[in-house]
Amino acid sequence: MKATEAKLLSYLQKSCQFIIPIYQRTYSWTTKQCDQLWRDIVRAGRDDKVSGHFLGSIVYVEKGLYSVSSIPQLLVIDGQQRLTTVSLLLAALSRAIDGTKAIEGVNSRRLVNYYLLNAEEDGDLRYKLLLTQTDRDTLIRIVDYKPLPGVHSLRMKENFDFFSDRLKGMAHELDVVYKGLAKLLIVDISLNREYDNPQLIFESLNSTGLDLSQADLIRNFVLMGLEPHAQRDLYEAYWYPMEHSFGQAEYSRLFDRFMRDYLTVKTGAIPNIQQVYEEFKQYVTRKDVGTVRDIVADIHRYSGYFVAMALGREQDKELAEAFRDINDLKVDVAYPFLVQLYHDYQMGRLSKADFLILLRLVESYVFRRAVCGIPTNSLNKTFPTLAGQIRPDSYVESLQAAFQLMTSYRRFPDDDEFTRELQVKDLYNLRSRNYWLRRLENHDRKERVQVENYTIEHIMPQNEDLPIVWRDELGPNWQTIHAQYLHTLGNLTLTGYNSEYSDRSFKDKRDMKGGFAVSPLQLNEGLGQVQHWNEEAIQHRANRLARLAAEVWPVPTLSAEKLDVYRPKRSQTVYTLQDHPNLFGAMTEVFEQFRKQVLNLDASIIEEPHKFYVAYKATTNFVDVVPQAKRLRLSLNMRFDEVNDPQGICRDVSNLGRWGNGDVEVGLSSLEELPYIMDLVKQALDLQLYNGQD
Repeated sequence: MKATEAKLLSYLQKSCQFIIPIYQRTYSWTTKQCDQLWRDIVRAGRDDKVSGHFLGSIVYVEKGLYSVSSIPQLLVIDGQQRLTTVSLLLAALSRAIDGTKAIEGVNSRRLVNYYLLNAEEDGDLRYKLLLTQTDRDTLIRIVDYKPLPGVHSLRMKENFDFFSDRLKGMAHELDVVYKGLAKLLIVDISLNREYDNPQLIFESLNSTGLDLSQADLIRNFVLMGLEPHAQRDLYEAYWYPMEHSFGQAEYSRLFDRFMRDYLTVKTGAIPNIQQVYEEFKQYVTRKDVGTVRDIVADIHRYSGYFVAMALGREQDKELAEAFRDINDLKVDVAYPFLVQLYHDYQMGRLSKADFLILLRLVESYVFRRAVCGIPTNSLNKTFPTLAGQIRPDSYVESLQAAFQLMTSYRRFPDDDEFTRELQVKDLYNLRSRNYWLRRLENHDRKERVQVENYTIEHIMPQNEDLPIVWRDELGPNWQTIHAQYLHTLGNLTLTGYNSEYSDRSFKDKRDMKGGFAVSPLQLNEGLGQVQHWNEEAIQHRANRLARLAAEVWPVPTLSAEKLDVYRPKRSQTVYTLQDHPNLFGAMTEVFEQFRKQVLNLDASIIEEPHKFYVAYKATTNFVDVVPQAKRLRLSLNMRFDEVNDPQGICRDVSNLGRWGNGDVEVGLSSLEELPYIMDLVKQALDLQLYNGQD
């Protein structure tokens, strides 16, 4: 590695070409970063005391091993964003300068020929900076003073326009901008192919501007080590189509989310969104993942499933509708499971009809739980485990059974709980209110109603200061009724006449032109026959709609005999606490206090004695107790590097034989130790229920 300090403009004036390899991310600076650079340049240009402003490093390796050229071609490992942004500013400045007016001896033509072009070269070699894909054509058109192509880089156009606007505002101070540009300093870092590892250097760089996304890191990791022809082949066949399908603006964010889901499917564990790249590097070292081409092709295949579901690209109308409904519930944690279902559907293991059944089952599970107020934090553990319960010979039935056998915080609310809670829930302020209104309105309809064309209507008005006619309608307890039922199912509907209804009486709303009596909407069915809108009428309508909702969002109903087939088989031997004599001696009080506090951590926790230890489990064991004569030996079901243990009393037993689950062991021998021990236990539980997140 060779590093030297240089002035950026002098650096650009050299006869060379900077090439952005295809594995690099596309141009991604926003106007926020451009504005900061602009301010720095103007400040430096106006202050004669400022001798230079450090922009960052440009890291490259010569392309000479791969091609022969009349000028040096440099493959940029780091610095693309800065080089591209300065090139856009120079191009904008060249247009802002009058063709004959010189600034510090530089006119418009010289500005372009010095810093943006290799004027004596032809073809691609003519350009100082050669980007990739859409960015490439966009920058070339800008430098050549030509109209942008139909498909162009949105970011580059936005930033070029930004600089053009700023330069218009400094029409009489363009020399200030050029002076500032002349003061920009970089560190020129040239890598030696024989000694430097570009990938390791790329990972270690902490560049100014936007942090690299997990998507950028993964793409570079996959492609950087390949020969150029192999890079281009994989990129054009798989990676570019994938980037294009995610869209320019959302690619990085959505790809990071997709890769987390992909790795969850492949490994069975949910990586932290900020650790996707590290988990991916671990995944590709497995012997069963195949070649680089195999990996990229597989990622491309699964990304197609994700895009179809999450971005509304599904071509099948019925599937697209089901995906839309699930997306409206905003349950991202279900996607690893849904992607696996989609894969099995594509592979012919799951028919379309069965796929739809399971999609609607997932939708029903999530919505019923939301209505019943069951915490959603644990869903990121629930969905990944479902794929493991699939029986290929009874695909749908096995998953219906898995849902139906869930208990406690993982339960699938039955009709009694769901319809009861639905009638009293504040549905107006539910995040997905357009969703549930659309689903109820369109149930069993062949001609779909576009709910978005209507507004939500409170039959009993929202106005706290109800008109006299409404107070009389509701009766002497009108305030209580208004507060209790205002935002609930029985009082909510859809209308195209919201402004006309206003606070009118119920009879006016019913009988006026466009009123409830003539409404074509299913949600307004029966309102034309209601004489008074009071507590009884609200309850009656809520009860009717709740029964309909139980059909819209069904619950699996396998018989007890069928469920028995899928119940986990328990050991013939049943153990109790009495089978552990060490619990009934010196450790009795310590154990009793420990078990009391553990069971109070969450209503879902159960105690399960085994032959050699006592397990405490939610989804699965999170702490196991091995009773000993003078202490309780606890096994925490977590990796040793996950435990926060300021006192350093935990022991790493990952490579040791032991009773219990997990890699962390700690002893409990007195009540004084219990508060600290319980903090460790709660960490193991939180990892299981919430994936370590509050």
